[in-house]
Amino acid sequence: MTDQTLTRDLFNDVMVPNYNPQTIIPVRGKGSRVWDQQGNEFIDFAGGIAVNALGHCHPRLVAALKDQADKLWHLSNVYTNEPALALAKKLTELTFADKVFFANSGGEANEAAFKLARKYAYDNVGPEKNEIISFTQSFHGRTLFTVSVGGQQKYREGFEPVPGGITHCPYNDIAALEAAISDKTCAVVMEPVQGEGGIICGDPAFIKRARELCDQYNALLVFDEVQSGMGRTGELYAYMGYGIEPDILSTAKALGGGFPIGAMLTTDKVAPSLGFGTHGSTYGGNPLACAVANEVVDIINDPQVLADVLRKRQLFDDGLNAINEKHQVFTELRGKGLLVGAALKPEWHGKAAKFLAAAREHKTMILVAGPNVIRMAPSLVIPDEDIKEGLAGLEKGIADVVAAGPDA
Repeated sequence: MTDQTLTRDLFNDVMVPNYNPQTIIPVRGKGSRVWDQQGNEFIDFAGGIAVNALGHCHPRLVAALKDQADKLWHLSNVYTNEPALALAKKLTELTFADKVFFANSGGEANEAAFKLARKYAYDNVGPEKNEIISFTQSFHGRTLFTVSVGGQQKYREGFEPVPGGITHCPYNDIAALEAAISDKTCAVVMEPVQGEGGIICGDPAFIKRARELCDQYNALLVFDEVQSGMGRTGELYAYMGYGIEPDILSTAKALGGGFPIGAMLTTDKVAPSLGFGTHGSTYGGNPLACAVANEVVDIINDPQVLADVLRKRQLFDDGLNAINEKHQVFTELRGKGLLVGAALKPEWHGKAAKFLAAAREHKTMILVAGPNVIRMAPSLVIPDEDIKEGLAGLEKGIADVVAAGPDA
C-alpha cells in the first residue's frame, strides 16, 4: 500500500526545482519492470540512467546488502573495511589499475581524477603544467570543477567564475587535439562514449592518437567511464575495446547496481600524488556500497553476460530500425552495447522529451541525451521478451508524437 498523499504535485512544494520529474511515481521494481502508485506496469529502458545494470532488486544484490546490513554500515576512513578491500582488489585484478579511491558518485570520482591529474603534474614537473584538455559536448559531473571540465556551457552558466586552465576541443577531431596539446597539458579527459552529449562513440584512431599525444607530452589520459563502464558496451570497461589503457579511470553508476558508489582507478606511477591528507570522502568505501558492488562485478564480469549485451543490442537495433521504417524519425542509431542512442531528424530537433513522455504513456520508460537524441540504457540482463514489449510501447508513443506533428 502506498501513501497517496505523496504526489507529484508535492514535489513542487517541497523540492528545489532543479529537476522536473515525470508525472508518475514508481514505487516498486523487479527485473526490468516497474510499478507506479496506481499499480501501472512499465518496461524500464532507462535503467536509472545506466545505473540499474542488473535491473531492480536483483536477488543476489539484495542478499549482499541484507547480509552486510547486519554486520557494519559505516566506519569513516579512519579505518578500512573488508568489503572495500575486496572490491579494490577485484577492480585492480580486472583492469589496468593498481590503486583505487572510493567515492559516492561519478561526479566525485571525476573530481578526484582531475585533482590527481593536476597534483601529479605539480609534483613531477611544476605548477605551470596544469592545463586540462576536454571535449565539447562532454559531461563529467555537477561539481564546479567537473562542470568546468565538461564541455557544455549551459551547465556552467550562472556559476562563474569557474576554474581555469581548461581547453575544450571538438570530439573525434585529431587535428584539433594536436593543435591544443602542449608541454603545459597535464591531462586529456574524455568519455570513450559521450553520454549526455548525444551517445557519440570515440573513433578508434582518435582515441589511439590521444594516447600517443599524452605519452609524447607527458600528460595523463583520463577516461570517464561513469556511464560506459561495467559491461555497458559489452566489455567490462569500454577502454578494453580500443586496445589502449588510460592512466586514470572513473567509474560509478552501474558499479553499485543502484546503490551509490563511485571509484577512481589509477596506476602505481600516478597514485602517490594523492598522498596522505590530499583528498578524502566521508562515505567513500562505505561497507554497504562496497558489499553490493562486489556482487555486481562478479555477476557482470561473466563472458556470457558480456556477450549477451551485444546480442541484446542487435535486438534493439532491429526493433528501432523497424520503427524507423514506419515512422521516419531517426537519422541514425548510435552508441555501443546497451548504451543506445537514436538521433532524431532535424524536424524533430528539440523534441526528444516529447518522445520520452509519449513512451511513458504507453508504459515504456526511456531517456534523452540532450534535446535531439532518444537514449536507452536498460539492464544488461533484460529479458528478450521485455525488449520486444518495451519497443512496442515506444513505437506507440512515437506514433502519437508523429501524428500530432513537430509543432504540437
